[in-house]
Amino acid sequence: MNKSIVLALSVCLCSLSVIAQTNDIDKVLREIEQNNKSLQTHAALIESKRLELKAGNNLPDPQATAYYLPFGTHTSGDYTEFQISQSFEFPSVYAVRKGLIEQQVEALKLEYAVLRQELLLPAKQHCLELIYLNKKIAVEQLRVQQANQVFEQIRELFEKEQVGILELNKAKIAWMQEQFTIQQIENDKHNLLLLLQKLNGGNEVLFDQSSYSGSLNSYSLDSIWQDKKTNDPAVKILERKQEVALQQIKLSKNKALPNLTAGFNHQGVSGETFSGFYGGLSIPLWNNRNKIKAARSQYRYQQTFTDAYVLEIYSNFQKQFNEYQLLLGKFKEYQSTLSGLHSDALLLEAYQLGEISFIEYYTELQFYRQAFNTLLQMEKELNQLIAELLKHQL
Repeated sequence: MNKSIVLALSVCLCSLSVIAQTNDIDKVLREIEQNNKSLQTHAALIESKRLELKAGNNLPDPQATAYYLPFGTHTSGDYTEFQISQSFEFPSVYAVRKGLIEQQVEALKLEYAVLRQELLLPAKQHCLELIYLNKKIAVEQLRVQQANQVFEQIRELFEKEQVGILELNKAKIAWMQEQFTIQQIENDKHNLLLLLQKLNGGNEVLFDQSSYSGSLNSYSLDSIWQDKKTNDPAVKILERKQEVALQQIKLSKNKALPNLTAGFNHQGVSGETFSGFYGGLSIPLWNNRNKIKAARSQYRYQQTFTDAYVLEIYSNFQKQFNEYQLLLGKFKEYQSTLSGLHSDALLLEAYQLGEISFIEYYTELQFYRQAFNTLLQMEKELNQLIAELLKHQL
């Protein structure tokens, strides 16, 4: 076999962890964040809910009433009255409710962040799959060259009547199978790009990165978890909901204070007029009954739910991290074993010397190729596991 092909395969094997010069994945994710229809729709929904929440802290409309009473059995002049009034809750209620609304708006923003990550993670996984397919194409193109070279050598031997037609047909089929493999990979790439295009709001995605960015080296479980607890919107939204529940208690307490009414009144009868201000307040006996207890109960529920959910997240995180460590160890063993092998060259040499038949050569070659395919597959899975572990950083 041509030594350049052996060298190229070796270089491909040794470059599994090379860092890309430019991280095209980040560019794709930024485009998707900008163009994704679900994110655009949710952003509009959040703005609508924000305005609705703010409207809930408005004062009620002022009221104006007027009386003109010309009928009846009175001897004095007609009676007229005009009144304008404004009702409102106790002033501290508006301040507390404003704080509650701010917490609720922050929770809405975190809901958007959660949805954003739920969309960007599969997009990143698709990009990592495309890198894997690009690596496979590079390998398969070398294998096609190798299969073609073997086929040409056997055809020369066939023309010299040193091998039979069956040997020639097997070599040709092996060459054709390698060509078909490339076509299948290209089709898989096309389908993945269509999925990315859908996430990108129907806009075409250009992505041809052929190496992974970042490192596969072992990460620390504790450091990732602490970072996740601090920055993961799925965790932060629970903390925010606790703040909302706590603010709801404060609001319920303040709503136990009386509502107020203030206004201006003007009355006229028998040519005389009377004008002045008036005020009133409600007597808070029944309207707020049990609301403070209900708010406290909701707060306790939210605390318990947050603790349980964080434990569930941590449990799933530990499982993912254990899978990552197990796969990383297996990957390193494969990489160490295969990096020093030149089995394809040795097999071809044995075949050319007549030590093994073509079918033996091809069978053994497939064994080593499958091992290399497994190495590429593990590398992809490792990168995808890391993407899941670091999902909170998207």
